[in-house]
Amino acid sequence: MNSQTIYRLPTEVVHLIAAGEVIDSLAAVVRELVENALDAGATRISISLFPELWKISVADNGAGMELTDLELAATAHSTSKIHTLRDLSQITSLGFRGEALHSLAQLGSLEIHSRAAGSYEGWRVSYNSLGEVRETEIVALAPGTIVTVSDLFANWASRREALPTIPQQLRALQLTIWQIALCHPHITWQVQLDGRNWLALSRGTTASQILPQILPKVRSSDLQHLSLEVIIPGDEGLNSSSSLQLTAGLPDRCHRHRLDWVKVGINGRIVKAPELEQSIIAGFARTLPRDRYPICFLHLQISPHQIDWNRHPAKAEIYLNQVNYWQEKVVAAIEQVLKISPTQFPESLHDRRLGQILKVAENKGNYQVDPPPLPVESNDEGLIELKAVAQIHNTYIVAEQPTGLWLIEQHIAHERILYEQICDTWELVPIEPALILQNLSSTQVEQLERIGLVIEPFGEQLWAIRTVPAILRERKDCAEAVIELSLGGDLQTAQVAVSCRSAIRNGTPLTLAEMQDILDGWKRTRHPRTCPHGRPIYLSLEETALSKFFRRHWVIGKSHGI
Repeated sequence: MNSQTIYRLPTEVVHLIAAGEVIDSLAAVVRELVENALDAGATRISISLFPELWKISVADNGAGMELTDLELAATAHSTSKIHTLRDLSQITSLGFRGEALHSLAQLGSLEIHSRAAGSYEGWRVSYNSLGEVRETEIVALAPGTIVTVSDLFANWASRREALPTIPQQLRALQLTIWQIALCHPHITWQVQLDGRNWLALSRGTTASQILPQILPKVRSSDLQHLSLEVIIPGDEGLNSSSSLQLTAGLPDRCHRHRLDWVKVGINGRIVKAPELEQSIIAGFARTLPRDRYPICFLHLQISPHQIDWNRHPAKAEIYLNQVNYWQEKVVAAIEQVLKISPTQFPESLHDRRLGQILKVAENKGNYQVDPPPLPVESNDEGLIELKAVAQIHNTYIVAEQPTGLWLIEQHIAHERILYEQICDTWELVPIEPALILQNLSSTQVEQLERIGLVIEPFGEQLWAIRTVPAILRERKDCAEAVIELSLGGDLQTAQVAVSCRSAIRNGTPLTLAEMQDILDGWKRTRHPRTCPHGRPIYLSLEETALSKFFRRHWVIGKSHGI
């Protein structure tokens, strides 16, 4: 039997292995340097990329460093963020392990220019592979810091060769910058690639002003932002506060083909949080078209003692206390965002639609109006007031609201009402006499059993249905509805099918009272913007947009040719 001798690794090998875990790509370099800049209070960050030369430079206007700090900045495990073991449970900064600059010195050539705020001189310091000062000199420099690393992975050729292609790394780097920008919307970004402008982001106050710069097809009016203060159970007596910020794409206006823009940030950093991501997806359930996914950014600011960042070298995964509590908060926040309130209708949203709508309106239409209009009294706090005034083509309800008119498709609005009622009170009830169906396949029988219906053989190719959804029991088309339910899908799919079949059909004349009942029920639903299939329910024509179209804002003399 061969014996193996255990050796203690040389210090330089230990440092190289550790550096390889922290810095594993160009994106990782940018992430670590940008996080240091944010910790220094920067509001403007400029990045210069020379990927073919394996060179990156990050400049910021943060607090800067004195020479004494620069001399220690790249040594192993040196940081200004924590000092004691207790500090590990009270981390409030993005960088805290003291590994980033030392790792860069290990993997490339590191140089830092910095001038501390209030100081009259700046310094340039270069470092050797151990992070020790190699050269210093006084330089003219604005307050802030410039960190430059070149020849990355030059002394680790196998790592450089194993990295993805430059275009792939640039894509990952771009995503890294976008994610940091969402968490820190107050930062102005300027990125150059080989000396040419490559990416720029203007500062904002919330992520809702950053997302349209990242996703060009998404407009600010397509997004809704919510900010909530949160008291975590157990923190009531502590001098700490937590908050939840949610920026969500409204499902009737924007969505994605892939599940690539459901992001979770915690205390300034995007993290992998599967439980919270699933809660976001669940919160948008049955509001989007088939095979479409939400656009949503959740940012939690949580008391430091509720988080453990020491799960992953890149701090991309965390241990979060009371996950179930936060899941409930996230679902409730999404429900609040998807409500329709009077503050959610900026003029710009309707300007782009108005021309087409009014061109269609020039064609002769069939209008049904039952005078006099019914007065609507509403004390629903936070809900928009809607008053039914007409029905068009026995399909669309015309509703007056405080800032204009809405067109609501009656079938899908009623479908949304029924779907949420069915989900809340799903009940299978006995039916007498039993419903007799014939020629069901074994798959159809299994499907009806799967969603809970009692079904029994009743003869040759005959089956007796003993229970049905309560909403279908009195319908004349109950048999057709049950056959539809047998065609596949889970319980939620069955509930959608039942609500769709039970909703008022387009082409059905309605009185104003019936229209008003639909409006009142629809605006109280949890997800009033779309039907369970993801179709938009309403179209708004705002008074401001109508005024602009009919030129009511013109000066009278000018409009009369004077």
